[in-house]
Amino acid sequence: MEFKNKLNERIELIDKALENYLKPKYPERLYEAMGYSVFAGGKRLRPVLLLSACEAVGGNIEDAVPFACALEMIHTYSLIHDDLPAMDNDDFRRGKPTCHKQFDEALAILAGDGLLTYAFEVMLEAVCAKKDIGLAKAAKLIANYSGSEGMLVGQVVDVESEGTKIDDKTLMYIHDNKTGGLIKAALMAGAMIGGAHGDVVRNFEKIGYNMGIAFQIKDDILDVTSTTEVLGKPVLSDVKNDKQTYVSLYGLDNAQQDYETLSNGAVKLINDMGDKAEFLAWYAESLINREK
Repeated sequence: MEFKNKLNERIELIDKALENYLKPKYPERLYEAMGYSVFAGGKRLRPVLLLSACEAVGGNIEDAVPFACALEMIHTYSLIHDDLPAMDNDDFRRGKPTCHKQFDEALAILAGDGLLTYAFEVMLEAVCAKKDIGLAKAAKLIANYSGSEGMLVGQVVDVESEGTKIDDKTLMYIHDNKTGGLIKAALMAGAMIGGAHGDVVRNFEKIGYNMGIAFQIKDDILDVTSTTEVLGKPVLSDVKNDKQTYVSLYGLDNAQQDYETLSNGAVKLINDMGDKAEFLAWYAESLINREK
């Protein structure tokens, strides 16, 4: 219960900061669309990981809050664009109409653009206020894993692979970058904000790799075993879009086994860090048993 309360406190801290950043202003409809998607029921997984990695190395999580919020903005922008007709063409996200369905396609594109650019404004404002090279490096790392070394390139290969039979290396590249990119960014940047460097940060990269691949495998599993009511989004969407997934490539049983191996490996690496990482270990373990 103690860890659950701490999780709720952490989510509340992030939400209050996001509300402050996303106060409506002119043009109101743009900020309405941005806020609609940010506050549509997200789990705040990546910002919680960032704050918790900072805590695990003895840092002050207050210093990490702007970066946690920025990461959630980047993640939300990617979801808005993923749902567009030119991408996955989904009508629901988190049990609610997707941004382009609630508003319109043009505004959804602009809302995603707005969240992406605002994320870097928020991080750079924190860097300038502190005049801290460690924070600047954390912001650069988030930029890298959001784009050229992570999520964006993973998305490109994912889209280009639709309707084709890809090999296991290509699938792992997609999973490691499209999903794993922001998870690695959260853990590594959080550690850097907390003052870590060198081997400590590289250890968080390994944890992020395991968690990122495992998280995407779980998504692939839930896409064929869950329901729209539970997930809050359409199931069998990968089948509909003729996408190769971990389940379609390896089968459901092997996917479940590999998911558990990767998840447990991540938890072990975190447990090896000691007492300050107790919450992070609990949180990572709770993700193993998620149903949506």
